[in-house]
Parts: sequence; C-alpha cells; structure tokens
Amino acid sequence: MTRTCYTGDVNLEHLDQTVTLYGWCHRRRDHGGVIFVDLRDREGLAQIVFDPDNQDAFKIAESIRNEYCLRITGLVRRRPEGTTNNDIKSGQIEVLCRTVEVLNPSVTPPFQLDEDNLSETIRLTHRIIDLRRPVMQNNLKLRYRVSIEARKYLDSLGFIDIETPMLTRSTPEGARDYLVPSRVHDGQFFALPQSPQLFKQMLMVAGFDRYYQITKCFRDEDLRADRQPEFTQIDCETSFLNEEQIREIFEGMMRHIFKEVKGIDLPNPFPIMSWDEAMARFGSDKPDMRINLEFTDFTELMRDVEFKVFNSAANMAGGRVVALRIPQGGEMSRKEIDDYTQFVAIYGAKGLAYIKVNEKAKGRDGLQSPIVKNINDAALEEILAKTGAQDGDIIFFGADKAKVVNDSMGALRVKIGLSEFAKAKGLFTPEWKPLWVIDFPMFEYDEGEGRYFAAHHPFTSPKDGHEDLLETNPEKAYAKAYDMVLNGWEVGGGSVRIHREEVQSKVFRALNIDAEEARAKFGFLLDALQYGAPPHGGLAFGLDRLVTLMTGSDSIRDVIAFPKTQRAQDLLVQAPSPVDEKQLRELHIRLRNPIEVK
Repeated sequence: MTRTCYTGDVNLEHLDQTVTLYGWCHRRRDHGGVIFVDLRDREGLAQIVFDPDNQDAFKIAESIRNEYCLRITGLVRRRPEGTTNNDIKSGQIEVLCRTVEVLNPSVTPPFQLDEDNLSETIRLTHRIIDLRRPVMQNNLKLRYRVSIEARKYLDSLGFIDIETPMLTRSTPEGARDYLVPSRVHDGQFFALPQSPQLFKQMLMVAGFDRYYQITKCFRDEDLRADRQPEFTQIDCETSFLNEEQIREIFEGMMRHIFKEVKGIDLPNPFPIMSWDEAMARFGSDKPDMRINLEFTDFTELMRDVEFKVFNSAANMAGGRVVALRIPQGGEMSRKEIDDYTQFVAIYGAKGLAYIKVNEKAKGRDGLQSPIVKNINDAALEEILAKTGAQDGDIIFFGADKAKVVNDSMGALRVKIGLSEFAKAKGLFTPEWKPLWVIDFPMFEYDEGEGRYFAAHHPFTSPKDGHEDLLETNPEKAYAKAYDMVLNGWEVGGGSVRIHREEVQSKVFRALNIDAEEARAKFGFLLDALQYGAPPHGGLAFGLDRLVTLMTGSDSIRDVIAFPKTQRAQDLLVQAPSPVDEKQLRELHIRLRNPIEVK
C-alpha cells in the first residue's frame, strides 16, 4: 500500500482520514487493555493506538518490540483532552490502528535511542542504530540543507560544479598523503588529494572562470574533534577578482546559508582583522570573538624588571610577555589556579604567574601574588593601568617565546571564556560572531628543520610589493590570504593565487625547493601558468566544521554519517583491515614484518 505521508508529518489536516504509515517502533506502552506504539520515521513520531476490539491488530501489537519495522493503516483522530504533546508536529492527533504488518522484526538494539551519555565507541560500532536517533537524523538533514543552499547561491553567481580527480600524484602540501599503490605501474603510487588546489587553479587557466565542488579531501594527520582523515570541502575558485571581491562573494554565501537554513541574520559586513592584530590581542589566528577577554602586551615593560621569568622572556629573540585580565577572577580558588597552570603546560608554558587585585587603591599592599615583590612600583602601576584592572580581578601572565605564549595564553583565554564562570560574569556573549582574518605571513620558520614552510600553501600570492622579499627577507613577506572565522572555528580559508610562473618559482626557492624538484613535483602547474594564466583566487569551506557549529554538536563526527574515530578507524565496518597475500602480490607489495591485528 502507498504511504500517505511521513509518520512525523501527520497532523490535524488528516483528521478523520485513513492513512498508511511506515516506520519503526520507537517505544511500546501497554496501558491495561490499550496498547500505544510511538511510530517513528525520519520526520518524527506519531502515536498509534491499538484497541482490543480489533483482535487481529491487537494480537500483533502485543508482540511488537522496539525497532520493529512496521506498516500501519488507521484512522486519524484527535487525542483526548489533556493528552496532547506540543513538542511534536503530530502531538494533536493519534492514529487508531485498523491493520498492522510487521515488515521486519528487530533483535534487541544495543541501546535505547533516547539514552543519554552513550560512549562514542558504542555509538560508532553500532552506527546504524545511532543514526536512527532523532538528533543524528536532524544533523544530517541540516547538512543536506547547507549543501543545497550553497549550491543554489553559487549557481546564481555563475559558478560551475566540476569534479576533479581522486587519484592524483603526491605533492607536499603540509600533511601526509594517503598513498594508493598502482597495480599497473610497478612500484608507483597515486595519492588521494589533500584538496583540489592544483586542479582548480588549472581550471582557471583553462578558462572556466568560476568553479566549485562539494568534495572529499584526505589528510593523514593526527586527529581531534574538528578533524577527520577524510573530510568535505565546499571548494571554490574564481578568476579576475581581487581579494576584497572574493571575500564579498563568500561572505554573502555564508549569510545566505545561515538565513535560509537557520533563519539567522549574520552581521553585514563581517568585521576584518589582520593576522598581526589577532595574534597580538588574542594569541590566535581564529579568535573566538564571543569572549570578552584579550591580551595586554608588556614585553617592553618587562625588559628591566627583577623577575627573571619576565625579563628573560622579554629580552630573548622572539620572546613575549602578556597579561590576561579576568574581571572578578579574584574569586578563583588556589586549586582553580593550579588547574589552569597544568592546562597551559600542555602548550609548553613552564608556569602561570598571576596577580590578584584585592584593593587597587592600596597599591602594592592591595595585591596578592608571589611575584609582586620582584616587580617595581612603576611597573605594577603600569600593569594595573594598561589592563584596566579593578578590585576583585585576577591578572594572569604568560612569558616565553612568542609561540608558546600565544598558544598557551590563547588557549587559556578560550578555556576561561567558555566556562560557566565567564558566562555568569558577562565575559561571554552568546551570539554568532564571524570574522575575517587577513594578511597572513607567507612563511613559517621551522627551527628544527632550519627552513621555511608555506603558512597556507606554496601557491599563495604575496601582497603587492612583497615579491622581492621572497628572496631577500622571507619572514617579512605577507600573503593575500584570508580565513573566515566563526565563534573560534576556522570555517573557511583561501587566498589569491600566484598566476605568474616567475613569482611561483621565487616562492619555491624560498621554500628550499630547487628548480629540479619544482619541475619534478609541480611541472604541470608551472607549465600551465605559462599559457596566459589569469589572476585568480578562491576559498574552501569546511562543510563538516560549519555544520558542527550550526547544529551545536561537540564533534564533526556527529555530522558525518560514517566517520572515523580519533585513531582513524571505522568501527562499523572494521576498517582499516588486513588484505590477503594475493592482493599484495598484485600490487607488488611485501610486508617486511608480520602485522599483528588488534
């Protein structure tokens, strides 16, 4: 029989009609002679009533258990007064069953769908059942709507959806590649793409002007809550537009998606902040602007203080000293301060100095801290003045190499700023806070390797006038790069690309990639740039991250149908897994040592 409508969509418009519904038994309740079944499908629940007067249907209802797959035909009627449920669409009605068919029984599920505090291992091992939970169904439906709205918006601006290869060549883009051995070409490998970066640039050279695709990308890197070995990008590229015009297009896309999917009006325009300012104020290139806390820099002030921790950091090459004032933070206990000290140690900090401001008017005598005795009165006065400290505040300090200070104090700012304490004290603003971070450095210097690496990727264009710095002073070169940040998450990143072969060659030299290596790894791109390559640039959005934010989920695994664990395993299908010797021989591969499968 044909389904009348989705189970969750039955409402008062169907009153006194006979409907046919399909779904699963969410729960069964026997109320002393009358049996109720909450039938569930992807759109929600409907209450089915089994009356003992209908002996055939009632007998079957007695055998129904959770997750049985059912077909129900019955009469839609109003629920009795006092039994309505305003939390669901079908809450005003119920369906009096006339016929019921068990399409398939179910074994006892590993957990109840409304069970709380399930371990992720259990959920991912039994992902099919987990995906039946309403929260997961809603997450994936919202993900679908985000994808549809992105496509609508891009299509309206003339962007063309073009697929790029999944089997390509290995190129150095930052993370490790996933390699795929070739059976046909002995000893050679394909790589799964970390992004479609090179192909979308070549599409611009080929004259397609505006490209996009919603595509899988692969990176063999250490995982955390916002990373997966395979993830999805809304990948975009366009020609003949400058940095500001590109940002305008994709800022508009983000506003469109939020309005159509969530009914939320994001700011217009988005605030813009340079990378230098973001690092100076927040120690992060993706600052969470909902948190009303920021650094005060005291590097210069601390060069002459007696406190060795501060003056040594202030005087070292690349050192930094900052303060983070927490209004009303004087209420924090010693244990809380110790916990924060242990927390910043994760990021390399050797300690966490602090000053509690008990009575500012008393000067030194009104301050509580083991470090006050080593700081002169003038410096203490400047600390209180520049931080704006008031009675009852606490001031935390970070002093070390700039990277350690930025990482540790930036993380501390977020940890405190997202705490219940911060929310109670008005230090957190519960709004959507987008931000453009622009003008990134071209390169990052790795002291261990003794060389520069591309901060974004090696195809990012330098700012106008910075081309010569690529060879004379690389650390001073800045890029036409931009990230879209939302509530402390980088949801999109991109840049204007290099479209002239001679500039690309300069970047390779700065990265210690000589002409021979560049030709071997990127010859196809360098050749393409010689055929009248247009100015071009683009941006890629992390679809998984964006949907995670929009659903309020804790991890991107909650918005991906079949994700991997933090150890890059699929617990549902038990992947990765060993393969037999015959397959290895076909790929010309031999394992040196037997692998013990755990």
